Amino acid sequence: MTVKTIAEYQAEGNSPEILFWVGCAGSFDARAQKVTRALCEILEHAGVAFAILGNEERCTGDPARRAGNEFLFQMTAAMNIETLNMYGVKKIVTACPHCFNVLKNEYPTLGGHYEVVHHTQLLNELIRDGKLKLKEGGEFKGKRITYHDSCYLGRANDMYEAPRALLEALDVDLVEMKRSRKNGLCCGAGGAQMWKEDEPGDKRINIERVEDALETDPGAVAANCPFCLTMLQDGLKAKEKNEQIPVYDLSEMILTRL
Repeated sequence: MTVKTIAEYQAEGNSPEILFWVGCAGSFDARAQKVTRALCEILEHAGVAFAILGNEERCTGDPARRAGNEFLFQMTAAMNIETLNMYGVKKIVTACPHCFNVLKNEYPTLGGHYEVVHHTQLLNELIRDGKLKLKEGGEFKGKRITYHDSCYLGRANDMYEAPRALLEALDVDLVEMKRSRKNGLCCGAGGAQMWKEDEPGDKRINIERVEDALETDPGAVAANCPFCLTMLQDGLKAKEKNEQIPVYDLSEMILTRL
């Protein structure tokens, strides 16, 4: 699989429809790399002209800002905005809600004005426009699946329907956790918690969230965020349920039905 960089597009005198912001997790984390690949395969299948920044992509600076290092955030964001504006980027898709939130809501004040969509939104758009046709049946049809609302897609951006619409398109048996949508519980990785030790307490928050999921007696857990994937898988492993109950990103589920 060869994914062009935006620099390669421009060298040919062309511009992509959309820039795929891969993100740090999608680039370096082995689990999240599978999601990156799945989304690229779907976009290629749908005939979407997309590009990545490649080595010109830096971290958005989101973890630095959440951890309180505003100087590092502003410096990183300014470099990214300079790169994006140099290439005349108009539309960005990302599979990471953290990247989505910061690019959409926090970059504009620094001069970065783009149409930013989460991959669940884009996949819904492609299905609705007939560019992505799903085969009948598939391994998820009728399967009992629970869905975890990530904080930066759900409460932070009020996006609850796009992921559920994809699950509906897959014909799954969606069983909601008692804490979902606006009342959803964080998996424990948000707000730069991914990069630090737990605070003292009786129970890890990802264990608490996995217990919510297990109460629904699911055959699998669906998520939309690389950090949530890690935390949910670790929680299931601690409960010795990771072999029976897999955790999927929605793009991986869609890919099986193309």
